[in-house]
Amino acid sequence: MLMDGRVALALACGVWLSACPAASETESETESETGAEADTETGGQTPEERGAALYSSYCGFCHGDEGQGYAADNATALNNQEFLRLADEDFLAAAIRYGRPGTTMSAWGEVKAGPLSDDDIADLVAFIKSWQTVEDAEVDDYAIAPDSSTLRGETYYGVFGCEDCHGELGRGGPYVTLENPWFLTLASDGYLRESIVNGRPGTPMASYADGGMNDLTSAQLDDIIMLIRSWEREPNTDPIGPFVPEVSDAVLNPDGPDPGFELIDDRFIGVDAVKAALDQGAKLIILDARPHADFLDGHIEGAVSIPFFDLDTVIDELPQDVWIVNYCGCPHAVSGQSFDALQAAGFETIAVLDEGYYEWVERGYPVAIGG
Repeated sequence: MLMDGRVALALACGVWLSACPAASETESETESETGAEADTETGGQTPEERGAALYSSYCGFCHGDEGQGYAADNATALNNQEFLRLADEDFLAAAIRYGRPGTTMSAWGEVKAGPLSDDDIADLVAFIKSWQTVEDAEVDDYAIAPDSSTLRGETYYGVFGCEDCHGELGRGGPYVTLENPWFLTLASDGYLRESIVNGRPGTPMASYADGGMNDLTSAQLDDIIMLIRSWEREPNTDPIGPFVPEVSDAVLNPDGPDPGFELIDDRFIGVDAVKAALDQGAKLIILDARPHADFLDGHIEGAVSIPFFDLDTVIDELPQDVWIVNYCGCPHAVSGQSFDALQAAGFETIAVLDEGYYEWVERGYPVAIGG
């Protein structure tokens, strides 16, 4: 049997710890020194306190100041107790680190060229979990019935209105993208079942508990889960190296005319107006304010990647006599951060792309992939 280190030290002294002052004092001094070092490194803050500051910087503008959700583009309600009882620390950490590529949920981890270290992510998770007031759910051991049917699942998915919120094939709807590879890698069958049965009270996600006229039986639930699981594919875990914005070639059509934008509410410009300006060869900068991983997945053709949290490193290199159109996917939250920073620095010919990146894509306007 392995012996506790303190007991072993006491036995070496020939007495119990209470009668071995030298050992106790040495240990106490060591613990005190370690604690002092930790306090110096963290500023004396708890993980929840550090996480709260990070949340304010990177999350609140979409998920709400108190995790209530829907502050931007139907972002998830993180303080919802049904969500918190299902989403454990590993689920939350991976969601923050890798995001949901192809959606408005960006990858914030350093492994994907984001601003957050693993320690930062752990602190952020601790803060989010501090909202939880219910016990964790046991969901990992649930297995759907072996005779479940994807074909029947397709029928129920349509009949019970899942596609209205989540899209015909689990994507393209106004709410959570179910076919996202990172979501399906992290969400167990039990997680999916509990989410469907109990819903998310206080949000648009209704409960489909067995027993009501419009509710799902256990067999129907399993069929829908089998359908959702059929969309699973390997997520991209390839790291992205550290990114430093480069703005020397940021200006498009440097010899072109001024686009003469007329802003909406002194802030916004529509995608059609920007597309028309590009077609006319107007001189402007299109600034992608999202984390760089989003830019690599797809961006407006000709845009320059300047994540809003990196803008201060290059802001002095940007010309103030050229229109700068800031955009993101949410569609205003991140680009709004960029706009505000430019405005505070004295820039006047600036705008936020009103409908955001995904409307640009929907209209078939030119996009590019990669750096």
